[in-house]
Amino acid sequence: MKDGLRGQHFPDNDAVIAAVRKWLASAGADFYGRGIQALVHRWQKCITNVRPEKQTTFRLQHDNARPHTSLATTAHIAKFGWTVLPHPPYSPELAPSDFHLFGPMKDGLRGQHFPDNDAVIAAVRKWLASAGADFYGRGIQALVHRWQKCITNGGDYVEK
Repeated sequence: MKDGLRGQHFPDNDAVIAAVRKWLASAGADFYGRGIQALVHRWQKCITNVRPEKQTTFRLQHDNARPHTSLATTAHIAKFGWTVLPHPPYSPELAPSDFHLFGPMKDGLRGQHFPDNDAVIAAVRKWLASAGADFYGRGIQALVHRWQKCITNGGDYVEK
């Protein structure tokens, strides 16, 4: 996207949003599918290097967005022999990034102004590093608790 919008000047935020939306619409599903496949390939390399004994027993949990469920992506994942755990239709109260990560991150970055994308990336990386391992562990444990509540409620909405 950076290359697609490079050199353009925008009079206001609405113009930026319109340009980003136009670029995203023109990117196409194939663009996202290739990105997911590249990410899966990186995960596979990490597993091979860090936990080689898990290569054939690895379980992948991701949402059911179209790039994740495309034929090309599922075939790419199948090459590694991984199990893809089923996922219900998108539910923001059960999506790990939506219920545990983005809220606190938005709170941590609120009120800051960034001169460019690199500054945003640096601030997000700094925030992620400062969150600490226990933050992520608590999020995973809370997710397990929320999933159990969802099962107990027969799939109904789960409040915090």
